[in-house]
This record gives sequence, structure tokens and C-alpha cells, in this order.
Amino acid sequence: MERAFLITVKLDFEKRDEDILERQRELKELALTVGAEIVEEELCRRPKISPDLYVGEGKAKELADIVEQEEVDVVIFNNDLTGTQHKNLEETLAVKVVDRTQLILDIFARHARSPEGKAQVELAQLEYSLPRLSGKGVELSRLGGGIGTRGPGEQKLEVDRRRIRERVLKLKGELKNLSVRRKALRSRRDEASLPAVVFIGYTSAGKSTLFNVLTGSRQPINPGLFTTLDPLSRVLTLPNKQKVILSDTVGFIRGLPHRLIEAFKATLEEVIQADLLVHVLDVSSSYAADHYEAVGRVLEELGAHDKKTVLALNKTDILEVPERLVTFEKRYPGAVPISALKGVNLDGLVRHIERALSGYSHEIRLFLPLSRMDVLDVIYSQGKVKDISYDNDGIRLTALLPALTAEKLKGFAV
Repeated sequence: MERAFLITVKLDFEKRDEDILERQRELKELALTVGAEIVEEELCRRPKISPDLYVGEGKAKELADIVEQEEVDVVIFNNDLTGTQHKNLEETLAVKVVDRTQLILDIFARHARSPEGKAQVELAQLEYSLPRLSGKGVELSRLGGGIGTRGPGEQKLEVDRRRIRERVLKLKGELKNLSVRRKALRSRRDEASLPAVVFIGYTSAGKSTLFNVLTGSRQPINPGLFTTLDPLSRVLTLPNKQKVILSDTVGFIRGLPHRLIEAFKATLEEVIQADLLVHVLDVSSSYAADHYEAVGRVLEELGAHDKKTVLALNKTDILEVPERLVTFEKRYPGAVPISALKGVNLDGLVRHIERALSGYSHEIRLFLPLSRMDVLDVIYSQGKVKDISYDNDGIRLTALLPALTAEKLKGFAV
């Protein structure tokens, strides 16, 4: 376990101390997620960024003294550093320095499981490293390993810019092929007339817990941030017998590095192509409003901010300030208070999802000859029979069916 010194820099133009405190809290949680032992934290107030050392020469020397006294292994900055700042800080502090983007990339590398997820992480790491090469032999993965050094495949890499660019092009090609396959799967899903419902939300909002409860899945739930990286999909049958594809996706965070959004666009296509988004919000957090806005900014960057959305106000079982729930319910009419962990009001959430997808179901009156009982099986499996009567030559019924199924059966309509 590496001994970590966490540093957050507050610039003079950043007025709200509450924002800085939340950034500090998030950095601590990110560091704990990668298994760091936090031995020191510091908030540095600066009028502006120093181009060579970010915090200035005097402050850097102060930090170096603390690093030596506390026997620190790694200094983690809650800010993004340029290649020059990174190099100079490591020389001054005489220990490994990791910035915020490196830390998040490290967490993503630890949690990537699928070939697509691993390729996306490696692409983001290489594109992050490329402008930071100094021109001499550079190791993208340090020999010692540890926080911020989990490189592609955890192997020693001494590559030049040309070879990195070649690898980047190859990864982009692989991801393009995976995206084509994903679109083919989505096309088959569309042919089966299954709407796509996608969970989104700030990291650690409880999306995976809710996904497991609703679908009966056993997706591992681990403490820490970004524990769900590769999207997971399951079929969920709503009370009206409408089947939907329910997908869990990677959690968002404020200031999610743009290169991560770019690298993970193939995965985030699930969000872009969704018929309905379920925004899971941890209403127990005192920063719930900020988290809501941060998710909105990521959706806007993805071009999905105008998607039909159901807001699920999660973790009501640990809510200590009831007024916060009242505020969100007033501000966002239709928001559904739930507790995924305790199973509170999940039927209410499902009803909201059903209503939001009502346009995907059509009520149709049908007559089926006795020779077409196979069609009746389809109706029962894909829809809901509201009334049915039998006579000598066939069956008359009224059913609520997915739009595409109703279209296919219009030859039996009466």
C-alpha cells in the first residue's frame, strides 16, 4: 500500500469553498479506491497557476519537506498537470507525482474487464501520455508499478511517438469494429421491438444496486468510484408485459476528463441511443444538486441532454435532511423517491418507466382463426391480453402490444 499525500489547489477566482471541499472529498475517495494509504492532505491557495511547478517554487519546496518527513510514496494532485509541471514536480518532490486524470485512468484500468473496456482505457492512457513525451526513451508504465502507473497491459513500454500513434490508430480501428457489432446487436433489438432503458448517474449513486434488484442480476457491488465500467444489459418485463432492455453504465463525475468521454463513446452510445434514461441520484448527499448538474453537463457533451428521463431519488433510507427530498420533488415534478438497497418504492419507479414508454405499446383488437394459435403464443409472450372470447371459428381479443409487434399483426386486426 502506497503512502499518499493529497493536494488540492484552490485558485483565487474559485469563490465557493463548498466546491473545493467536495473536490477534496472526491479526491480522497478516488485515492482510497486505488488502495492508497492517505498520510497527509493539503489545500493550497494560489492566485494563479505557476507554469513550471503549478504551485510555485516556494510552495513546492514546502511540500517536499512534508514528503520527506511523512515518508510519502506518491503525491496526488487534484488538478491536471502539464508535462513540464509533472516533470519539475517529480524532480522537486523526489517522489512519484500523479494528477487527477492519471488517477481516474488508473481506476478505469483496474476495473476494465471486457476487450472493449480494456481497449478504451489503453486508448485514453496513450492519448494522455503522447503529448507528455520528452523525446527520449519514455516508459508509459513505470517499473515499480503502483498508483497512476497501471499502463496498457501492465507491461514495460519504451516506445516512441511513432509507435504510440500506430497503437492509437490500431485501437481506434478495434473500437470502431466493436461499435459496428454493437450497432448490429442494437438493430436486432430494434427488430424485436424492445425499447432501451439506460441507467445514468453520478458515480456511487447506487445504479448497480438498483440494476441488480430490478433484473435479479448479481453484478458485484464494490465500495469506491467507477466500479461499473463495462456496460451490462438485461431484459426487464414491465407490468404491462412490455419487455425492455435495461442497461447499467459507467458513473459520471464532475470534470470527467474529455479524453475519457471520447475514448468511451462506444460504450456511451448506449446512453445516446437510449429510448429512456433513468437518472439515479443519491439524494442523501449534501452535494446532490451539484451531482445532478455534473451529470447534465456530461449528457450535454454526449448530445443526450434532451432525452426523455425519469429521475430516481435514491438512498432515501439514509437521508438525514428530509427537506432536500422535498426540494427535489418540487424542482423536478415526477421525480421518484426510492431506496434501491431497501427495496422502497421500486414498484413506483417501474410504473413511471412504464408510463414514460407508453408510446411503445399499442392497444389492438384482433381476430385469430383457430389455425393460428401460434400467434396467440406471441401475443402472450410479448404483450398483455386485456380481454378474450372464443367462438366456433376463432378467437377475438384485445391486447396491448409493442408497436412493432402490433404492426406485424395488423393483418389480424378487426
